[in-house]
Amino acid sequence: MAFKKLIRSKKIPLLFAAFALFGTNGLMAQSTGGTALDGSTTAQPVMWGNIAYYVLLFVVVCFCVAVLGKILKVYDLTLKMQGKRGFNWNNVMGICCLIFLLAGMYGAYWSLTVQGSMKLPEPASAHGAAIDDMFDLTTVLTLIVFVITQVLLFGFAFVYRGSAKRKAYYYPHNNTIEKIWTVIPAIVLTMLVVFGFFTWEKVMNTTPEKGDINIDITGHQFQWELRYPGPDGKLGSLNYTLSSPLNILGIDYKDPNSYDDLKADTMVLPVNKVIRLNIHAQDVIHSVYMPHFRVQLNAVPGLPTFFKFTPTITTARMRQITDNPNFEYLVYCNKICGGGHYNMQKVVRVVTQEEYQDWIAKQKPYLTDKLRAELKMPLPAASTPAAKTTVAGQPSSNSLALNN
Repeated sequence: MAFKKLIRSKKIPLLFAAFALFGTNGLMAQSTGGTALDGSTTAQPVMWGNIAYYVLLFVVVCFCVAVLGKILKVYDLTLKMQGKRGFNWNNVMGICCLIFLLAGMYGAYWSLTVQGSMKLPEPASAHGAAIDDMFDLTTVLTLIVFVITQVLLFGFAFVYRGSAKRKAYYYPHNNTIEKIWTVIPAIVLTMLVVFGFFTWEKVMNTTPEKGDINIDITGHQFQWELRYPGPDGKLGSLNYTLSSPLNILGIDYKDPNSYDDLKADTMVLPVNKVIRLNIHAQDVIHSVYMPHFRVQLNAVPGLPTFFKFTPTITTARMRQITDNPNFEYLVYCNKICGGGHYNMQKVVRVVTQEEYQDWIAKQKPYLTDKLRAELKMPLPAASTPAAKTTVAGQPSSNSLALNN
């Protein structure tokens, strides 16, 4: 009767609809490959990446456990009807707790040994080591607490399982125990918070320094836009109301510092120089994520932020370390910002100071002739017909010769 009631229940069509939705989403999100943090291409099985598969697997396991429980219950009732001794359910639950403890500990060990190897790569920034130390300390402390609490929880459930030979002792309160498990975690958490606070203060130092390189990075669906300062070393102002197809960033050319701002397709950084990333967003929330440099900060529309860091390992050196000649640092978007989120990335290349100076000298300004025409700004002398010359360097026949 219960099974017939379950079949006739409205929950079955709802469950089917949920699986259909999960399956569709999983199918649309399937990928046959990806890019690892070391720049290599990795193959990913399509089926195993489908969230519907894991949901279905969980439901099947739960269903099997429920069926097994019903079978044992029926068998127990059968034994009692025959005048025999039924199951000792306290022993069954105690053994289940012990099995769960052993299986869980093995799962934790497997996660640490197998998935632990997928941790972030070697830090390539000055503050990266401090971030890693903070992460490692937190992981070790929580791992110790995890092992102790789980062993006590499931170990006590097995050792002190219900028995007809003893009676549970009623122990409602103990001030000493309350103080121990309140004071010790409070001290440990306070140490972690203080350590994290000073580390974060050091990382987020906002003191301007001479020689800092200011770079604007602006996110929009689905691309990062980069802007470098020109020879004056200063970035011009932005005004989102000025955005247009030719002036994507909305650069305000009433600010003279904007005239020589440079556009770049690759984020090139000089090694051992302080970089200030000025972070902007034009549509939805994005997130600047550079895992090798331990840099991550949200890009929020209308709320400019920044992150300062110092790259310490060049791309050429990291290629030697990873033994991957095609290695590239990358900046990702770490917020699910839409359908093209997966492809929102840009190459970051760390080079020597000489290579950086050579590269920056070859970049073109944002203020192109077409943008000048759109803004009704006078063209530079080199772009006017009067300035055009022949190959020999002499004025063309259509140019106007000016005598001083």
